[in-house]
Amino acid sequence: MTNSPEARRTDRASKVLKASPHTIYQAFVDPEAWLQWLPPDGMEGRILAFDAREGGVYRMALTYLDRGQAGRGKTSEDTDVVEGTFVRLIPDERIVQRVVFDSDDPAFAGAMTMTWSLEPVPEGTRVTIVCEDVPAGIRKEDHDVGLRSSLDQLGAFTE
Repeated sequence: MTNSPEARRTDRASKVLKASPHTIYQAFVDPEAWLQWLPPDGMEGRILAFDAREGGVYRMALTYLDRGQAGRGKTSEDTDVVEGTFVRLIPDERIVQRVVFDSDDPAFAGAMTMTWSLEPVPEGTRVTIVCEDVPAGIRKEDHDVGLRSSLDQLGAFTE
């Protein structure tokens, strides 16, 4: 099932990190590293499957730490389970993933494409995330906060 055209949207975030493209890329292909930087602030992650190669899949559970946020999960009351495919891996340059949320709610149906671009700049690396076909159930404001949080944590992990 795909999102209807009117429900599709593209979200973007970018940040310059004081680390090399190689160091940042390595944080993408290491499942233990993911647990340190990918879950947005206020969530913890658990890797259920991880095969970092083109065509390889991963499955990750993200759980809200604040029980007051119960009811926000897409898969269960406090958890989001995502399954992704590594569509394209260009070492030290680009990671393209197709992500599907495990949810019975049609507002979260369809695949979202996430492209992470790594551009060397004098200060380090500009990391840009472009999320295409964002499910309508993900509020733009929440997604923007989550993307910025992941970029901040990626910076803290790699710098």
